[in-house]
Amino acid sequence: MTERRNHWEGIYQLKEFEACSWYQEVPTHSLEMIDPLPLAKTHSILDVGGGESYLADSLLKKGFSTISVLDIAPTALEKSKKRMGKQAEQITWIHQDITQFVPKHAFHLWHDRAVFHFLRTTEDISAYGNVMASSVVSGGYAVVGTFSKKGPLRCSGIDIQQYSLEELAQCFETNFEVLAAKEFLHPTPAGSKQAFSFCTLKRK
Repeated sequence: MTERRNHWEGIYQLKEFEACSWYQEVPTHSLEMIDPLPLAKTHSILDVGGGESYLADSLLKKGFSTISVLDIAPTALEKSKKRMGKQAEQITWIHQDITQFVPKHAFHLWHDRAVFHFLRTTEDISAYGNVMASSVVSGGYAVVGTFSKKGPLRCSGIDIQQYSLEELAQCFETNFEVLAAKEFLHPTPAGSKQAFSFCTLKRK
């Protein structure tokens, strides 16, 4: 965990979130995948790699009340807490490497925009899949987004693994069935566009 943690700590300590390529003031693509799901407002949601993301803000506005945000970089979590002010008290903040995460309870929705594609070893990919499967209730959902085959090969100085929609779904087919799959173009603050693959999955 230490090497990964130090890398991302450095990113969040040196860069303002608005300058990061993954910045979205409104996480429209994630919400487009989440909104159709039959989730109760009390259902538990985990945002993996949610650091400085605005997804928690958006979910609170929609009335969801049981939200957890996990990130490997404590600085990212602290920046979100400061930005959200009093609202941050409604969120459970988790500092952890997702491949080592042991959930205290299961979640109805697992959300990951752009963490999974940083995992490139067989061990890390397998660990992620096992954690995801053990973290989601039977009949629950996962929304996972990665760079597509048309997307970047590197991000924040790290090589990533591109996925087609089919490849992304296949990574989790043992424990999840595919409900929806869609490609998006994310406009970065620098003016470029990054191609993403997103899948909505249902726990078997």
